[in-house]
Amino acid sequence: MKKGKIVVRYFVVLMLIATFVACASTSKHEGTGEYVDNSVITSKIKSQLAADDFLKSFDISVETYKGSVQLSGFVDSQRAVDKAGQIARGVDGVKSVKNNLRVK
Repeated sequence: MKKGKIVVRYFVVLMLIATFVACASTSKHEGTGEYVDNSVITSKIKSQLAADDFLKSFDISVETYKGSVQLSGFVDSQRAVDKAGQIARGVDGVKSVKNNLRVK
């Protein structure tokens, strides 16, 4: 009976280790925590862009990966490009901003 309990405990420990390894990040994949953090960053930026009277009429795409934000889409002035970049940089957790907005 003791041998069975030891085997079960060993199995549980292995499963816990496998779970933590599966949720860890790599250079090409985000961990679960990073994915949630990036989703929060993206949501904050999108909500701030939508709340801004000057920028809310533009369709600006926001993507975040490991704290790096990419803005893309079309706007009507360089002022809009600059303002969107400024908003993105002001959100907590943002490490860098790649501003690919284009003036049309």
